[in-house]
Amino acid sequence: MIMETFKLTRVYADATGESRFEDISYPLTDGGPIGYLSDKVKVSNLMFRKVPPGYDDLHNAPQKQYVILLDGAVEIETSTGEKRVFNTGEILLMEDTTGKGHRSRNVQPVERSSLFITFD
Repeated sequence: MIMETFKLTRVYADATGESRFEDISYPLTDGGPIGYLSDKVKVSNLMFRKVPPGYDDLHNAPQKQYVILLDGAVEIETSTGEKRVFNTGEILLMEDTTGKGHRSRNVQPVERSSLFITFD
């Protein structure tokens, strides 16, 4: 029985190449004393990343990947001009590997750390 969901934000390119946000949820089922669990997601690699204080870059995701913010905050701007701020502990599913890309900016002028979990 599905009782809970795990929410995150997906960044993807639509059919015209515009990058967009989508709020998505992974259903969680009751795992008993260990809590609620999602189905397994097959991934391929894990990378740690630090970006300098003035980070501000327009780019496409190099491959489909989860980005987990370990500290700090990042502002993501889609090619349509929509902006959202993501804080420590939030997770993004980056899928805009084609199209016009997105801009990532550090919210504060400090080094920011994140974890990338990539798909094949």
